[in-house]
Amino acid sequence: MILNEQSIAEIREKMVKYPRRKSAILPALTVAYRQIGHLNEDLYGEISKIIEIPVVEIAEAASFYTMFPKHPVGKYLIQVCHNISCALLGADGLVRYLEKKLEIRKGETTPDNLFTLITVECLGSCSTAPMMQINDRYYENLTREKVDTILDELRKQA
Repeated sequence: MILNEQSIAEIREKMVKYPRRKSAILPALTVAYRQIGHLNEDLYGEISKIIEIPVVEIAEAASFYTMFPKHPVGKYLIQVCHNISCALLGADGLVRYLEKKLEIRKGETTPDNLFTLITVECLGSCSTAPMMQINDRYYENLTREKVDTILDELRKQA
């Protein structure tokens, strides 16, 4: 078993809130992600048994959402939006700046496992572009100076 008893109990608690079991897939994936830090096929199988939904449906849902990494990531998952609004307002330059500053490429994790950098299609904050999400928090209207301040603060918290 990968999931601990607390996570299994939490998934079961969430299940009863939904009249259709299929509706519990995202809450179950969220519980698993919060415990492990990423998702994988073995977790899909465990969730499938708990909520009694075919494993393929669990995997389909997990593959659709970028909020669920499919491999281990750093303590801080930096997701830079590169959709049209962000792209037009400097997302590509922001990604290049982060790669240089963190000394990693997109899709990589820093050697200290502190930061993972990825791009995502859309984070739904077009009016505040360019923007990025780090774990569950949005950072908007970004400049290099703002990025430096954000990274410095996260390093202090680590």
